Amino acid sequence: MPEPLSPASSGLNALLAGLAGYDAQAVPVAQAQHIIRQFVVPAVTSADAEKLSVRNALDRILAEDIVSGIDVPAYDNSAMDGYALHGGDLPGAQPVILKIAGIAYAGRTFNGEVRRGECLRIMTGAVLPAGLDTVIPQELVQDASAEAITVVAGKVKPGDNRRLKGEDLAAGKIALAKGKILRPADLGLLASVGIAEVAVRRRLRVAFFSTGDELRSVGETLDEGCVYDSNRYTLYGMLMRLGCEVIDMGVVRDEPASLQAAFRSACRSADAIITSGGVSVGAADYTRQMMAEMGDVAFWGIKMRPGRPMAFGKISSAGESGPSSAYLFGLPGNPVAVMVSFYFFVRDALLRIAGANPAPLLTVRASSASTIRKRPGRTEYQRGIVSTAEDGGLQVKITGAQGSGILRSMAEANCMVVLHEEQADIAAGDQLDIVLFDSLL
Repeated sequence: MPEPLSPASSGLNALLAGLAGYDAQAVPVAQAQHIIRQFVVPAVTSADAEKLSVRNALDRILAEDIVSGIDVPAYDNSAMDGYALHGGDLPGAQPVILKIAGIAYAGRTFNGEVRRGECLRIMTGAVLPAGLDTVIPQELVQDASAEAITVVAGKVKPGDNRRLKGEDLAAGKIALAKGKILRPADLGLLASVGIAEVAVRRRLRVAFFSTGDELRSVGETLDEGCVYDSNRYTLYGMLMRLGCEVIDMGVVRDEPASLQAAFRSACRSADAIITSGGVSVGAADYTRQMMAEMGDVAFWGIKMRPGRPMAFGKISSAGESGPSSAYLFGLPGNPVAVMVSFYFFVRDALLRIAGANPAPLLTVRASSASTIRKRPGRTEYQRGIVSTAEDGGLQVKITGAQGSGILRSMAEANCMVVLHEEQADIAAGDQLDIVLFDSLL
């Protein structure tokens, strides 16, 4: 059995030495996630930035803070169509009649004067003239004519329906922070401050391959005892959703020379490497051995189901232009275990390596529709279908058989049920933690 570490990384050694009860063959889920978070550092820096138009920057990672050069909005304005007035003119017990001094349109300046006891017909987005601090919606006035309106008590308060200058974003403030993954709302925010181009980090380069002499690629003849390699397709999809530059290295033979050649090639071209298969204790499982020979292995077993045989570390390879290195995630071979391992361990790490600031996975609570068998001592991830129950709460049911080779269970599910290490059998009606697939994809 290989040693878990080579002497190359004193930082990793120090990290693992400080963990209570550390066992590289049986790391608890929380401890494995902690090790990965502490060990990975961005491989993509601001020096790797490229300028893109805002429209082409969707899902890319900001390379620098975006500071607003203007106030948004640039002036106090009306939040709706109605009548702008002085808050002090609002009625007490008796209605008041306010003379209409004019009309203000969005995009035009009203140059007239609005005295006390008067109001201004105003459109949504129009500038509020000095002294006018309240807008009453047109549907809340009484006896409106071209000359005057009647306002009764209790319809609005001073300051209602007014958008303040800079309330969305003040000039000189950070609009979006470095490391932000740009989503549709961010593109709109950039446009709102007049920014046409942004600096984004280059895409993270991720190489991936499957190991196993029994694997065949789609389009090849399926010999007896062989199976089609589905893992590269799910990995491709998950990596593309993260915005990575993917390097598909195909299927690598289950023998040391081929694996070592694949690792060395991947090190030279990628920031991170993902393998599927080859990290368990089978006679032909060499991935873990190669990792230990070429670098550092933090762990190779997690107390979870599915996905127990997962390895994580960093490897390096010498080349003509000097040594190169890459983070390595050795995932199990079973299709469901690959996806579970990716979502709960690899996804967050890749975002960090890419220079992003990922938010923790969002878990929500749902009641179990049935009994679920579970033994304490390991974390289990089961595939579920969540829906709205009769009482308006969330209810989740398991998709059926939960074998780690049943990929159909992932295709049918819309969430992952997280059964924590200390939990035992779950009764119908018990509350569970679930992670919605929409928060992962």
